Amino acid sequence: MIQLVTVTMMLIALVTLAPTAGFAQGHDHTMVTPEDLKWSDVPSLPPGAKVAVIEGPMNEAKPFMIRLRLPANYKIPAHFHSGIEHVTVMSGTFNLGMGEKADHHATRALGAGSVAIMQVGMRHFAWTKDETVVQVHGVGPWTVTYVNPEDDPRKK
Repeated sequence: MIQLVTVTMMLIALVTLAPTAGFAQGHDHTMVTPEDLKWSDVPSLPPGAKVAVIEGPMNEAKPFMIRLRLPANYKIPAHFHSGIEHVTVMSGTFNLGMGEKADHHATRALGAGSVAIMQVGMRHFAWTKDETVVQVHGVGPWTVTYVNPEDDPRKK
């Protein structure tokens, strides 16, 4: 009896999952290696940062995924976003703090493999000591608003 129940449950699972597998095969898939990334400047961040768009566009109500390469001794002033920000540290150390003013003594050092999730409007800032790569994903449209407008590199 137990074997019959187990077999029945497995068949139900296969029938239920089969349409999903067929559906997934009918869509485009994206596979990216680090060598595939095309790096460019980031107008919304201070000079020196580079971005590689993996999935986008960021200005539409669609999922996006980017990588940011930040040089050593880099600082991102206090800012916030119009959507939830998910950050995964790929390499280096991303020092992240919360608040309206950058206080480098009030940050948490996030090493490779660490994750941070900031809710809409959460004021935060970051800095690096060594070159650091982070992956950011969310749903657009994506905006960066600096707490102090004078920190916005797009206005310089």
